[in-house]
Amino acid sequence: MKALIVEDEHKIANSIKKGLEHERYTVDVTYTGLEGFDLATTEPFDIIILDRLLPGMDGLEICKRLREQAIHTPILMLTAKGQVEDRIEGLDSGADDYLVKPFAMSELSARLRALVRRPQQALSQTLKVDGLTLNTKTYEVKRDGKEIPLSSKEFSLLEYLLRHSNKVLYTYALSLRI
Repeated sequence: MKALIVEDEHKIANSIKKGLEHERYTVDVTYTGLEGFDLATTEPFDIIILDRLLPGMDGLEICKRLREQAIHTPILMLTAKGQVEDRIEGLDSGADDYLVKPFAMSELSARLRALVRRPQQALSQTLKVDGLTLNTKTYEVKRDGKEIPLSSKEFSLLEYLLRHSNKVLYTYALSLRI
């Protein structure tokens, strides 16, 4: 397993690195947000451990940008910001899990194992085909920038079709008499 740790507190970063190496991870460490983002976009990792408050670029921004670039590496946000609103903001930015400092190394390891067990192919929130864009988070559909209002059934059907574009789909009609 290959892990990236993006943590500006050297002591914490090195402690996590040592713990993960003991569990046979290969670990890269960066201490700034910009370095972490650059490494996450140029090297393949199985897991990213990301501090929230970083110099250069914060963890929320890193998460958002990685997800926008269709990088679906599991991200565990590790931070001192532990209010409910902070956790919600972290998860909504694209993190897969959120752990508050101080933490137990055994819990961090268990959470990482759980994250890497999940399917690697995450479903994208924004689907695009030609000039048609569908956003599954905001439920907006646009064609060449112009919004198209859809019912929930129409939206679901369109999402299904877009997720299976370039595939032949067969349908079976069932007629019911009421």
